[in-house]
Amino acid sequence: MSESVVTLDRVNITYGKQRALRDVSAVFPTGAVGLLGPNGAGKSTMLKALLGFVKPDSGALNVLGLDVAKRPLEVRARLGYMPESEAQIPGMNAVSFVAYCGQLSGLPKSDAMQRAHEVLYYVGLGEARYRNIETYSTGMKQRIKLAQALVHDPDLLFLDEPTNGMDPKGRDEMLELIRDLAHNKGVNLILSSHLLPDVEYTCDHVVVMDKGTVATFGTIEALKGPSGRVFEVRVKGELPVFIAALKAAGLEASETDEDVMRVFVPGVPVGPGEDQRKISAVALSAGVQIRHLKPSLPTLEDVFARAIGEA
Repeated sequence: MSESVVTLDRVNITYGKQRALRDVSAVFPTGAVGLLGPNGAGKSTMLKALLGFVKPDSGALNVLGLDVAKRPLEVRARLGYMPESEAQIPGMNAVSFVAYCGQLSGLPKSDAMQRAHEVLYYVGLGEARYRNIETYSTGMKQRIKLAQALVHDPDLLFLDEPTNGMDPKGRDEMLELIRDLAHNKGVNLILSSHLLPDVEYTCDHVVVMDKGTVATFGTIEALKGPSGRVFEVRVKGELPVFIAALKAAGLEASETDEDVMRVFVPGVPVGPGEDQRKISAVALSAGVQIRHLKPSLPTLEDVFARAIGEA
């Protein structure tokens, strides 16, 4: 992380009596970085503070080498921001709106119009660029938000929940666009999301937020790491009793949306099959029957669960 695009140093932000960010220090390297956390973790507040829209109670924020408190307009001129909420102007068609955003970012009128056509084709709205924005579907409105963030060719993109409200096909296409920007076009970006698959597919690094603090950060591969093994387990019996027994034995467990749970065995393996025997012994002591037990690859979900204390 020798090269960074964003740094925060002991940042505190309070809304009334609620502390949205609590003594947050973080470094965002160049490339694609996921800002991950459950709703209410402080992700959007952090982005708004980095844009200069929210003033911190204390601490320092630096974007692209600029102090946000001293040079907020210069910071915003070099950023592209795709907000979570709708941000269109009623009564405008797509190409006029995106060109107008380009002019607001400092482009001459003719250049802004040319770039508007280019980015609308890039995000898949070329055929609909003369339609009134109010006739757009939710997915199309997400795409136009990305287009206006790209129109002035920014040095850094902030994408706040970019797949919100999209159907599965539209979501996959949006993620492909983000991945292409980061990995093929060399765009620095910060993707804020509560959706782990979105971050894992598009980003190389991650900063995990929880309750206004940074729970962990680093490269996704390093955080997934070789420091333990993950197993998929399905049991018959009292699941809470089994989870408590696993934790008492020094293992980490997290439930999934399905009936399969994931068990993380930390440390270096003692020998072939030793991990499975250990899990089986815990199940026996807890009075549950194992129906399914097989090794699995660590995922960002495991990192996330451990970081916020759900494992």
